[in-house]
Amino acid sequence: MAVVGIGQTHHAAARRDVSLPGLVREAARRALDDAELTWADVDAVVIGKAPDFFEGVMMPELYLADALGAAGKPVLRVHTAGSVGGSTALVATSLVAARVQRTVLALAFEKQSESNAMWGLSLPVPFQQPLLAGAGGFFAPHVRAYIRRTGAPADIGVLVAHKDRRNALRNPYAHLHEHGLTLAQVRSSPMLWDPIRYSETCPSSDGACALVLTDRAGAARSPRPPAWVHGGAMRSEPTLFAGKDFVSPRAGRDCAAEVYRQAGITDPRREIDTAELYVPFSWYEPMWLENLGFAAEGEGWRLTASGATALGGELPVNPSGGVLSTNPIGASGLIRFAEAALQVRGEAGAHQVEGAAKALGHAYGGGAQFFSMWLVGSRPPTG
Repeated sequence: MAVVGIGQTHHAAARRDVSLPGLVREAARRALDDAELTWADVDAVVIGKAPDFFEGVMMPELYLADALGAAGKPVLRVHTAGSVGGSTALVATSLVAARVQRTVLALAFEKQSESNAMWGLSLPVPFQQPLLAGAGGFFAPHVRAYIRRTGAPADIGVLVAHKDRRNALRNPYAHLHEHGLTLAQVRSSPMLWDPIRYSETCPSSDGACALVLTDRAGAARSPRPPAWVHGGAMRSEPTLFAGKDFVSPRAGRDCAAEVYRQAGITDPRREIDTAELYVPFSWYEPMWLENLGFAAEGEGWRLTASGATALGGELPVNPSGGVLSTNPIGASGLIRFAEAALQVRGEAGAHQVEGAAKALGHAYGGGAQFFSMWLVGSRPPTG
């Protein structure tokens, strides 16, 4: 199966020019136009978003059905916290792979300007200390644990943030375009959750992303090069349990291993040309590099520090600017998958990785408990 259509909105802090149905339709229409298909060509729609209480709209899939041309067609809703965008693509992929549907529209979205995700993520939980101030309050201790475990220098997060924000300048759809941003400015930005600084954290964005997935026959009719799905997997684990490794969750390792098995990857660092990793806080780049097998345990920060993950490096990570530059939560994972597909189609524009033939899309969510990943290639899988 393959991706034959990709569409994104222009992401921003507030898209007040469109309603929520208008926002999702913008991405969907761009994906259909990219595939040169119409609404009538879509057999089913799969929708993903973050928790309903963010925007206070329960079961939005019901009132968005008309905007997505889904009247009379199957509509599925996916929810796996922040990884939901990636999970949405994988559910759509499974419908095609199982020959339940031939052509499926996958779409994910978030309108953070009409929600309150910060405090939505700070709900009181019985018998637990409050997280305080959103996701950063939860993940900062895990970053500190990584630093203690590996002896990483204090400025690794600064290097990642500076790299990704500079990459975003090449991406016209990215939310943040910080021209002239310097390492010194990132380093001197306010501390939010020690050791995570203001410039090392993701923004709050409005946006949507859509993909058109189809079978081999549909891919053969595609007017543009398809992005072929070589492997995809989802894994999960509890938020809290005795012995959980918050620095390198087992669910992430297992998910990556399954994707590599399906795709025939034995050396990800050498065989994968670029990776779009879900990095909402800059320190998660080296952490995920280890979790996904691109670097040995304790060595992820060295890969980052060497410049290997820069756009012209050995393994470019987040050439689009990543979640650090664009974060409509429900769509962020699907954007990672879409950007991976753009790379192997050779259509990523100014942030194209030269010669990219295999790309990884990665998403995680919840308390680092839900993982979804896929690997796409410029050629069909041989198996």
